[in-house]
Amino acid sequence: MNHTTGTRPHRAGKPRPHQVLVTGIGIVAPNGLGARAYWDALLTGRSGIGPLTRFDASPYPVRIAGEITAFTDADHIPSTLLPSTDRSTRLALAAAREALDDAGTDPHDQALQHAGVMTASSAGGAEYGQRGLAALWSKGAAHVSVYQSFASFHAAAPAQISIRHRLRGHGSALISEQAGGIDALARARRHIRDGAPLMVTGGIDSTLCPWGWAAHLADGRLSPHPDPARAYRPFDTHADGHTVGEGGALLVLEDARRARRRGATGYGTVAGCAATFDGPGRPRLREAAELALDQAGLTPAQIDVVFADGAGRRADDRTESHALTTLFGPCGVPVTVPKTMTGRLGAGGAALDLATALLTLSAGIVPPTTGTAHLADDCPLDLVTTPRPLPHLKAALVLARGRGGFNSAAVLQAPTP
Repeated sequence: MNHTTGTRPHRAGKPRPHQVLVTGIGIVAPNGLGARAYWDALLTGRSGIGPLTRFDASPYPVRIAGEITAFTDADHIPSTLLPSTDRSTRLALAAAREALDDAGTDPHDQALQHAGVMTASSAGGAEYGQRGLAALWSKGAAHVSVYQSFASFHAAAPAQISIRHRLRGHGSALISEQAGGIDALARARRHIRDGAPLMVTGGIDSTLCPWGWAAHLADGRLSPHPDPARAYRPFDTHADGHTVGEGGALLVLEDARRARRRGATGYGTVAGCAATFDGPGRPRLREAAELALDQAGLTPAQIDVVFADGAGRRADDRTESHALTTLFGPCGVPVTVPKTMTGRLGAGGAALDLATALLTLSAGIVPPTTGTAHLADDCPLDLVTTPRPLPHLKAALVLARGRGGFNSAAVLQAPTP
């Protein structure tokens, strides 16, 4: 369904060979539970960043985050699953349900037995580890292994999604932090091209617990600003870090020919994906973008909008701005960072940007970057700060960077008419 208008986009025509089409979107975000609510929040500039409530944050120097307050386990998760799942997995189950419903899949379709799940993880197991530590402290349960909980977490979401929806194809997770959503998309697209009828892909993350919060603080990248509206302002002269959030998005991928045969339409095709890794003193985000463009068969001039990584730290923002201006020229393409309304979501961040880019292609409106009030002189970008109608959007570039040197890029195109 097209969540921007309430109707599924209708585009007829014969798809090109090997096109991979996104036919369903499921979103769980701090400013909107479900794709429609999330999109409405973006266009009205409604942020989901505010005071932490999932635990007592008063002893910590940073007390705000992008927290999903509208989600209740009882409304989305069978009670039998609660003891064996944590926050991230429960959010992922809700997003998977929405994405598969949105794609119009038939749970009795025998082909879906060969469908699979490919998701991203980042720190992983924060809440599982928190439970283990709590058990150790309160009960002296020496047999509790937080490391075992930590290790087992990464595969929990794809396993639970596969079980719940009877998807018996490939299922796994990969880890590249904030870049993971694009990396998972690329791997899922490969499975579609190898013959899988359908793949659920993307990323959902949550590290809003004391153990996870301690790790974020130790990393030193959180903004200390107490005002939620000013704590995350990428490319701003006064950028001083980012805000953490929870949530993300899951997408349903199908071979475009198969999707059209069953009468499905889609939000867009995955035209190109690429990943690079920074070398010593050598950032390679631009190379990832160039490789993705080359794979898509497009030039920079054919990109209509860029969804930037937007680290919110001056040095990192300069690096990304340099990559963009080298590719497109100063102010050469509209650039936006809608995650300023959710915070950086770890493994869910790039996945949510992918979903947002697809909704943007359908609606012809670029959602804004909020918080950034004074664009830095060394970041000469056409930064979108209010919703911008662009009725002929055809291609979007999504960029992501993960801690440790991961860079990923994806090119999405409107479905072929």
